[in-house]
Amino acid sequence: MKVHMVRVRIWDLPTRFFHWGLVLCVTGLVITGNVGGNAMVWHFRLGYCVLTLLLFRVLWGFFGGHWSRWSQLPISPSRIWAYLRAQNESTPFAGHNPLGSWSIVAFLLVLTVQVSTGLISDDEIANMGPLSSLVSGQWVSWATSWHKGWGKTTLILLISIHLLALAWYRWQRSQSLVPAMWHGDKSLPYLVTSSVDDLRSRVLALVLLVVSATAVFAIISMGN
Repeated sequence: MKVHMVRVRIWDLPTRFFHWGLVLCVTGLVITGNVGGNAMVWHFRLGYCVLTLLLFRVLWGFFGGHWSRWSQLPISPSRIWAYLRAQNESTPFAGHNPLGSWSIVAFLLVLTVQVSTGLISDDEIANMGPLSSLVSGQWVSWATSWHKGWGKTTLILLISIHLLALAWYRWQRSQSLVPAMWHGDKSLPYLVTSSVDDLRSRVLALVLLVVSATAVFAIISMGN
């Protein structure tokens, strides 16, 4: 019996902009951090961009499209348990599944810590975070060690897990999750609430992005 598929807008444009902007910035951060030298100028700039995107995503989790809101992340223990018990089912989730939701929360938290420690780090050679002068030497030492060591390793590990999960869903579940994050729509065997993705919501997103960028500029200026 052929299942009738319904095409639904799941990821609004601002959410997709955030996602791919974060992909580009984090990739650039890893590259510039490993290259060092003059590339560190861009490392800091990309770090500021990531912080702006993170602040924007926090706000967008309250004002964004239906499936981009924090309230739609199924992270309760009961939802996770139910998901694990139904692993043999191939019905796709409209938004993020429970494990995917927790991986996103973990990634955003680790990335926030990574950017925050970068703001107060100091390699004692030529690169010093803009807020390093506002904290004690002990905090600077800890932040630098974490940022260059466990923080970087943890971030790369989470990225690797994310990529492996995408590959697993593609080859084991025959569900390609990437296209929906590109054009915003998913074809589902059931009808769900679609995310609002009109001009008004996009203008609101732009305002929130400007607010986030202004906040980052204010934070950086505290060290001057």
